[in-house]
Amino acid sequence: MQLTMIGTGYVGLVSGVCFSDFGHDVICVDKLPGKIEALENGIVPIFEPGLEDLMARNVAAGRLGFTLDFADAVAKADAVFIGVGTPTRRGDGHADLTYVYEAAREIARAMDGYTVVVTKSTVPVGTNRRIEEIIREENPEADFDVASNPEFLREGAAIEDFMRPDRVVVGVESDKARDVMAKIYRPLALREAPIVYTDLESAEMIKYAANAFLATKITFINEIAALCEKVGADVKSVSKGMGMDNRIGSKFLNAGPGYGGSCFPKDTKALARIGQEYASPMEIVESVIDINEATKRRMIDKIMELCDDSVNGKKITVLGVTFKPNTDDMRDSPSLTIVPALVGAGANVHVVDPQGYKEGKDLLPGVTWEDDAYGAIENAEAVILMTEWNEFRALDLDRMVSIMKTPKMADLRNVYDPAEAAKAGLTYVSVGR
Repeated sequence: MQLTMIGTGYVGLVSGVCFSDFGHDVICVDKLPGKIEALENGIVPIFEPGLEDLMARNVAAGRLGFTLDFADAVAKADAVFIGVGTPTRRGDGHADLTYVYEAAREIARAMDGYTVVVTKSTVPVGTNRRIEEIIREENPEADFDVASNPEFLREGAAIEDFMRPDRVVVGVESDKARDVMAKIYRPLALREAPIVYTDLESAEMIKYAANAFLATKITFINEIAALCEKVGADVKSVSKGMGMDNRIGSKFLNAGPGYGGSCFPKDTKALARIGQEYASPMEIVESVIDINEATKRRMIDKIMELCDDSVNGKKITVLGVTFKPNTDDMRDSPSLTIVPALVGAGANVHVVDPQGYKEGKDLLPGVTWEDDAYGAIENAEAVILMTEWNEFRALDLDRMVSIMKTPKMADLRNVYDPAEAAKAGLTYVSVGR
């Protein structure tokens, strides 16, 4: 198949590279000359384990290319995927569909022969119907179908998720479009990956409902963690006991400083907004959004209490600021709430993160960036473990205590055992324990 991917952000680039690894001929389109030039030189603009090597292999095989020529790439395609951003719109929480609709108009003008226009971006219910209307308005003679094919990629494990998915969701309304999508995903069908064919609206809703449910699991366990601290229970034991129930499952039951990233904050807000528009309030989702913000603020209180209610003039070392390990993504990371609060309270904040500097240097003004954890910890009056990168999972606690000014640690990811921390001489707090 000849496939064209519009957009070379996280969704577009990962999807395009993986489709090429299936054996399809893929061309990725973007409007930013610098981005295309970098990709042509083998430079990946995002951090995703394994992506650079996979991209290089498929470029070398002649199956993957990058271009600024939108019209030529679309004219050659059997299917055109829209993989552009849908950020939260300022003011109302709705997904901003400006880039999606702009792509649809340009696709309409460039089409040549039957084409399936596939929305890979996360979009509100009804968007694919509107894409179809836009294309017909721009090009009444166009021969096409619209399909909804939401992505379910975890940052840091995106390639594995694409190649071995729990399921592939495809919203289509014609046999012809279904056949094209079946050919595109044939390599996964041969591996017996479940492929769910449904209508456009259901495919759109599946994506939002799935992300909102996962965000709810995270928020639920964070509320349980707060209660555990009051009653003397251990949230790690609670999570383990809950997760062993097959009806619940163990994933997304790790207490922490709240969810962040490119999907959960944006998609919960968008789903809440959709509910408001259709007079069917998403009250659980709205509560999840509020509680997640409160969870971040509770972490600030926890840190302040650890530091005797004042961080003014104190060196505070923060380990990890990306919203999760194995990504450089800072979008809606809890660190963007917690770190500025510490800086604002007068702390001398030192930050260590293997991939966070690229985005964090602009998002976290007033902090000092360091490369080495122990160097950053030296003379610190408190260490805050914010993101559980592997580098921070096996710190020598005795060494930490020996080089800190005051040996205090707030472990917001429950990485360490409280008894071991106490044995090393740390004044130690965690979440829900």
